[in-house]
Amino acid sequence: MIKNRFLNVPFYIWLSFIVLSLIFVFLPEIDIFVSNLFYDGTIFTAKHTFLEEFFYRSVQPLILLFSIITILIFFYNLFMKKTLLNINAKKFLYLFLVLSIAPGLIVNVILKDNWGRPRPAQTTKFGGEMSFKPAFIPSNQDGYSFSSGHAAAAFSLMGFALLAKRRKKLWIGLALTYGTFVSVARIASGGHFFSDVVTSFFLVYIFTHIFYKLIFKEDSNV
Repeated sequence: MIKNRFLNVPFYIWLSFIVLSLIFVFLPEIDIFVSNLFYDGTIFTAKHTFLEEFFYRSVQPLILLFSIITILIFFYNLFMKKTLLNINAKKFLYLFLVLSIAPGLIVNVILKDNWGRPRPAQTTKFGGEMSFKPAFIPSNQDGYSFSSGHAAAAFSLMGFALLAKRRKKLWIGLALTYGTFVSVARIASGGHFFSDVVTSFFLVYIFTHIFYKLIFKEDSNV
């Protein structure tokens, strides 16, 4: 039987990423339409609201908390010869790769720091002074919109969820829900376009599942 996965990533995920990427390039009006939903002609009305600020500011502390707890448990198990939450060297390495490669290296270093795409609020279409650029098209305007670092970090919680022994689908659902709320908050505040957060989701999802297969030598089965 032919597997419906490539590198532990379902074919429909690969196909969706490719199709949506092409749509964002050739129909960039989608980004403008979605951002317009949160723009009243003068400002992005959700910016600095409680929910927007909560989801925007919660990402870094939450990732830091999960990381510190994981590190402490790993060293506790290592030195005390325990198996608390089954955090061993393989799982520690897996989580390190999940948090550092896609949201860290690919999104924040390779893309965000070099792509130059202006944020929605920086473009002339939403009261700024820079020109709008479609996703995946490099710009020399020193913008940091493509892709979304906060969305990538939020979605990287999937890495922790995949390690759950019980109710794995529930934890994955919660991670995806949190990432979605963070993504909406970034769009609603004029910080990112729809394509920015969608790209971050796919990059994190794909690499999270690739690393799972690489480290554990088995499919994630979700």
